Amino acid sequence: MKYGYKRKVLLSFADAVSKVREELPKEGFGVLTEIDVKATLKNKLNVEYENYIILGACNPPFALDALKSEKEIGLFLPCNVIVYEEDGETFVSAILPTVAMSMVENPALSVIAVEVEAKLKKVVDSI
Repeated sequence: MKYGYKRKVLLSFADAVSKVREELPKEGFGVLTEIDVKATLKNKLNVEYENYIILGACNPPFALDALKSEKEIGLFLPCNVIVYEEDGETFVSAILPTVAMSMVENPALSVIAVEVEAKLKKVVDSI
């Protein structure tokens, strides 16, 4: 099952992260969390890993609508956007909320997921 929307970008890792941070607010998202996977794996396990960052993005109006529709939906929030390097290439990927929300049988969430997904795809496509 495809659960992410991914694009290879012609930017360095650092530039791609900066660009994602620049584009998310244009679609109403803020970054709530940031996990530097490379640094965390080095720090916790002394393992070398390629550049990889997870940005937990939130669009507050949609998050509120989702929470009003389904209290437990917080288990799926925020929407993750990742930037990583693989074999010298940089990729940006965002979760597909329609896939994530398909597990929850709530039609109101399906409507929200479609809108949020369109916005996340716009962010990825703009990088």
